[in-house]
Amino acid sequence: MASKPITGLALNIPTLDALPDDIQRYFKKCEEKLGMIPNVLKAYSHNPAQLEVFSRFYNELMFGESELSPLEREMIAVVVSSENKCFYCLVAHGAAVREYSQDPSLGEHLVMNYRSADLSKRHKAMLDYASLLTRTPSMVTPAESDTLRSVGFSDQGIWDICNLVGFYNMTNRVALAVDMQPNSEYHAQHR
Repeated sequence: MASKPITGLALNIPTLDALPDDIQRYFKKCEEKLGMIPNVLKAYSHNPAQLEVFSRFYNELMFGESELSPLEREMIAVVVSSENKCFYCLVAHGAAVREYSQDPSLGEHLVMNYRSADLSKRHKAMLDYASLLTRTPSMVTPAESDTLRSVGFSDQGIWDICNLVGFYNMTNRVALAVDMQPNSEYHAQHR
C-alpha cells in the first residue's frame, strides 16, 4: 500500500507499507473514519515518535474536556492560521468550522476578516485574544485575560485558548516551512 504523494511537500515521506504496524493501523482508521489520511499526519510519519506526540496533543486540545466547544476550538485554529497565512490549516479547519457551525460562509469569513463576521461578544473577545497572541505575543497583558473573563471564560478556558493559539502557531510554521498542501477532500466538505 503505497502513499499518495503530497503535492508540493518539501519533504520525502515514507510509503505506508514502510511505516510501523501501529502507524499503518492508525492511518487505516483515519481512512475509514475521515475518508482520507490528513496530509499533516503523512508529513509527521517520517518521525513516528513525533507523530504520536503530535496526534495525542492535537486530540487532547481539539476533543479533550474543555469549556470551549468544538466550534470555538476550530474558530481559533482558523483565525491563528489566517494571521499566519497557513493554507493547509485554513482549508482543513475552515471545513471543520463549516461542519460545526452549519454555516457554509463562516469559515471563509474567519479566513478573510473575522472582525467583520457576525460574532457573539464571547467569540469576538476570544478571537481578538487569539489574533493578538499570534501577531504580537509580547503585547498580551493581564487586561486581555480580564476581557476574556468578562465574557464568561474561566481561567481554565483561558489556559485552553492559550494552548490552542500556541499549538496552531507551531503547526502553521511547520506546514508553511515544508509547503504542506491540504487534502483536496477538504475543499468540498460541508458546503
